[in-house]
Amino acid sequence: MNFLKRYSALGGSFNPKDVVIKKSLRVNTLKIQSQELIKRFKKKKIVLEKIPFLKQGYNYESEFSLGSTPEYLQGFYYLQEAASQVPVQVLNPSEKDLVLDMAASPGSKTTQISQFMNNKGAVIALDTDHKRLRSLINNLERLSIKNVLVYKKDARFIRDFNLKFDKILLDAPCSGNFCVEPNYFSKRSLLDIQQRSRLQKELLHAGLDVLKESGVLVYSTCSLEPEENELVVDQILKEREDVILESTDLSVGVEGVTIVFGEELDPSLKNTRRFWPHKTGTEGFYIAKFRKINND
Repeated sequence: MNFLKRYSALGGSFNPKDVVIKKSLRVNTLKIQSQELIKRFKKKKIVLEKIPFLKQGYNYESEFSLGSTPEYLQGFYYLQEAASQVPVQVLNPSEKDLVLDMAASPGSKTTQISQFMNNKGAVIALDTDHKRLRSLINNLERLSIKNVLVYKKDARFIRDFNLKFDKILLDAPCSGNFCVEPNYFSKRSLLDIQQRSRLQKELLHAGLDVLKESGVLVYSTCSLEPEENELVVDQILKEREDVILESTDLSVGVEGVTIVFGEELDPSLKNTRRFWPHKTGTEGFYIAKFRKINND
C-alpha cells in the first residue's frame, strides 16, 4: 500500500525525510512553576522554548537525556510530545468534573488531566495491560497525582461501572505513524488499520453511552489514516443521534477531511483537527470533540 499517495489525496503531500520533530515536555505545575524549571535548566545548559499552542508545553534542546535528571525523578515534568498534549487541552477538564480516561497507560494524558483539575475532582483511568498499568501507577506517583483511580479493565465494558461522566478522553489504540515508528510504511497494512478501526468504533460507542448529557468526549489518535479518524467519526455520527461535533478551537493543524477517496462524509467533520507532521512540526495526530445532546 502506498501510504504517501494516500496522504497526498487527503491534502498531505510531503517527503517524510524532510519532517523534523522537536523534542518536547510538559511542565508539571502541580509541583513546580514553569519559570523555576526554566531557571534550573538554564544552569544545566538545557534550552526550553515555549510551544505557542500549549499551556505548559516546551520544546527542549539538551546534550543528555532528560529521562533521569533529579527534576525528572521529582516529577517536575513529563516527557510528552507536543501533539500528544493537545487532546487534554481540548477536553479542558475542571476541578468539579468526573473524568474517564479510557486508554490511560502509560499516563501522559492522565497526569495532564489531573494537572488541569488541580488534583481535585476524580479521574477513572482504565487499561488492560498489566505492565502498562504499572507504568501508569509509577507516573502517577512520580508526579504526585492524587485524584486518579486506576482499574485494569477493557473500556468497552465501562457500562459495568454504572457511572456517568462529565468529560471523557479516548486516546484510542491506533496504528501510529511514521514519526513514531521508523518502519511504519513497511510494517503496516490496510487490514491492520481496519482491525484497529473496528476496536475504535466499539470504544467510542461505549464511551458515548456513559457520557452525561451536555458532556464532552474527546477522541484522538496518533494515526494519519482516515480509517482510524474521519471514517470512524463519520460512522459514529451516522449511528447516533445523541451527539454532535463541536469545534476544537485550535489554531494549530488543519480541518478534518470531509471527502475521503471520493466518499463524501458528514460536513461537520471540518470541526475535527488533523495534524500533518510537515505542517505542525509534531507527530501525526487527529482530534475530534463530541458533545452529548438531548435527542428526545
